[in-house]
Amino acid sequence: VQLQASGGGLVQAGGSLRLSCAASGRTFSSYAMGWFRQAPGKEREFVATISFSGRSTDYADSVKGRFTISRDNAKNTVYLQMNRLKLEDTAVYYCAQGRGSYPSLGMDYWGKGTQVTVSS
Repeated sequence: VQLQASGGGLVQAGGSLRLSCAASGRTFSSYAMGWFRQAPGKEREFVATISFSGRSTDYADSVKGRFTISRDNAKNTVYLQMNRLKLEDTAVYYCAQGRGSYPSLGMDYWGKGTQVTVSS
């Protein structure tokens, strides 16, 4: 399995970015997907997950109402729309693919990450 994240960059606080993660290697539409992030000096943390069908999503409290996870199973791609970005959203963002159809089963493949930097 390969996961290629893109869309990161430098943005001012209050701005928006959309991350994409293209997956290959197994049947994308059968697996949950997720976004996680790691800020300098901190552990990796959960951001958002989405079930295989896209009908079920979950968010960290810190991003709820600002970020939206979605997927296009025809394109083997998962997205993270990030609005009203804050300085504390600065991190390397990683996409991951689940062990099964729902995120509760955990993640077993990880991409290399894309840097998001929010400036004041």
